[in-house]
Formats: sequence, structure tokens, C-alpha cells
Amino acid sequence: MTLPIVLTCGEPAGIGPEIAARAWATLADKVPMMWLGDPRHLPADVPFEIIDSAAQAGDVSNRALPVLTHRLAGVVSPGLPDPANAQGVIDVIARAVDLVMSGAAAGVCTAPIHKKALKDGADFAYPGHTEYLAALAGGCDVVMMLASEQLRVVPATIHIALEDVSRALTPALLRRTIEITHDGLRDRFGVPAPRIAISGLNPHAGEGGAMGRQEIDWIAPFVSQMRSEGYELRGPLPADTMFHAAARASYDAAICMYHDQALIPIKTLDFDRGVNVTLGLPFVRTSPDHGTALDIAGKNAANPSSMIEAIRMAHRMAAA
Repeated sequence: MTLPIVLTCGEPAGIGPEIAARAWATLADKVPMMWLGDPRHLPADVPFEIIDSAAQAGDVSNRALPVLTHRLAGVVSPGLPDPANAQGVIDVIARAVDLVMSGAAAGVCTAPIHKKALKDGADFAYPGHTEYLAALAGGCDVVMMLASEQLRVVPATIHIALEDVSRALTPALLRRTIEITHDGLRDRFGVPAPRIAISGLNPHAGEGGAMGRQEIDWIAPFVSQMRSEGYELRGPLPADTMFHAAARASYDAAICMYHDQALIPIKTLDFDRGVNVTLGLPFVRTSPDHGTALDIAGKNAANPSSMIEAIRMAHRMAAA
């Protein structure tokens, strides 16, 4: 029996329920899945079937969206998050993790959440999904990968100001990022000998010290040290020449030093189909690479491509 991918409801006033329904319609006969949330929030035209356990999802998924019910307390109006639903949204994430950790599901694909609504309604103490999932898994170290068919990127530092990057970027952080990325490529993507490109921090990777000394002072020696430990690494490389087609063919993932350095190239290459992957967790987790899109919620205007790719990727990663 193929275990299902569990889809969390995310913010019910956003586009999560509708893109989940449209993703199921595309993948119904390809990927067993189930939706965890309040069925009242699904689009009226989606055929769904209430199930009692994850074990029933495989038999239902090819004819209707299997729904494992989790009632939420508040009213749902498209585009208007209700803090009364916050605890329910949080509990759905925890319940999905329980399902996959217990072996009942193959992986988790999370719909976008509205962090302010979670904080206002339930004092949500985490910056986002990734940190909460890491806590649920026991506090493991994780990294964020953005992946598509054309490119995989991992930012070493994420949501911090550019002026803080050089202080936050340390040998310990870079080592952890390389190790988790390497293991994730091997264990989740089935790449037996991962090739990883490392960007420089400064323009032109410092250009011999003329544009910054971090590459000379520690990044290049550090990469060399990890290469001597058996990691197949290239770099530090100038970020402006790392992402053309020929360069991308030479590595399996690129580790970049800050958020935009990593996310601009992948969103330029494949904006609609990029997938957020959390590496380092003891289970598979993917997510569409976009937010709740409150401005178009309920208008049947949302593009489900990223959710479709996130479900497909979770399925492939679980198989790997």
C-alpha cells in the first residue's frame, strides 16, 4: 500500500483550500493524498469524501478528495483571516506531523499560513512553518531549500537584513548548511554523490579582496577543508555567473549566502512551480513557494502549479 501525502489546510481564508482541491483534481490518479482540515472550507464544486483514518485515503483518492476532518472554531470569509481559527490551524500542522511520524502518511505538504493571525489568535511563538516543524520534530537543525526541475537553491541565512548577513554567516552555520543539504540530496532526492556549488558573499566573490575579504579570509579555506573531508564542493563562486544553464548543469544544488541571492534566480527561472522543501527533518515536508494570497482568495483565480509540484515532489522524496 502506498502511503498518502497529507495536505494541511493552512489559512482557511486564503487560497490554500482551493489550490488543494485543484491539485487533487490534477493528481487524483497519480499521487495518493488526503486533506486535513474543515470540509466546510473547501470549494463547493470539489468532490470530497470524509475518511476516518489515513489508511482509507488510498482507496478514495482516485475518485474524491479524502478529508480527515479537523473542525475550526471561527467563521471563514475569503480574504479575512479570523484569529479564532488560529489554534485550529496550528493543531492541524501538529496532527499532520503526528501522522507522518507514526508511519501513517508518507509526507506532509503544507498550505500557506497567515503568521499574524496565528500570533493574534494563539500567541504563535515561531517565525513560520519551518521553525514550528523543527520544534515538533524535537528541535532538529533544518535548512530551507527552494527546488524546481531547473534549479535547487539553499540560502545559508534567510530572513534577516542584508547588513546583518556578514555577522550571521559563520563557519559553523555554513558547515551545518552544507551537511544538511548534502544529506538531503542523498537521502530525499536520491543523488548518490551530491555536487554542491557555494556562492561568494561579495560581488565577484570578493575579486581577490578588492570587494570584500570574507572569501579570502575564511570562506575559501573553509570550503577547501570540507572538500578534503569528502564533500564535492565548488566555490566560492561569483553569484552572478552561477545560474546560467551551463553552470546549473554542473551541480545538484547551490548554497547561497543570503535570501535574495538564492531566491531571485529560482523565481526568475520557474516562478509558478518552485517548491519549498525543509531539509533536516526526520520526515518529508514540502510547501508551495507562495503565501496565502488573501487578495484573490475565493475568486477561483489562484494558480495551483506550485501546490501541484509540491505534492509531486513530496511523493518522489518519500519514494526516494
